[in-house]
Amino acid sequence: MQNNLDLPEEDVDDDVACCGFAGFPDEGSFFLGIRAMEKLYANRSMPGGVNPADQPDNPFRRNEGIPFLSDQDGWTGKFIDVRDGRIGKWFVGEITTTGEHASLAHHVDSVAEMLTKIADGSHPTCSVAEGRLAWS
Repeated sequence: MQNNLDLPEEDVDDDVACCGFAGFPDEGSFFLGIRAMEKLYANRSMPGGVNPADQPDNPFRRNEGIPFLSDQDGWTGKFIDVRDGRIGKWFVGEITTTGEHASLAHHVDSVAEMLTKIADGSHPTCSVAEGRLAWS
């Protein structure tokens, strides 16, 4: 809880699915705090564990995915697959995919590489302006 990413209670907007600090790791999504993870997981979990239940190998959603990054509406994001630790991604209405990264450590390494490119000026869509990330 010391490093929790949830917004202070007075800044939470009940009209949005997820709240967090926007603009990192990209302009459209943000890492979720504990409350936001719980809220998004509860909103998306399904009886029987998968949706649709008749397609367990190609589901839109699995209960084994714990979200850690999302857009404000909860329509798209990334999750940790608790079955094997791989990182997956979802987009509402599309098939959930896993294996984008082998682990959360690999995902964090990719974010660090992106930040290095931003810092040295070689990232194609982001720079630093007045100490903040500026996405174009």
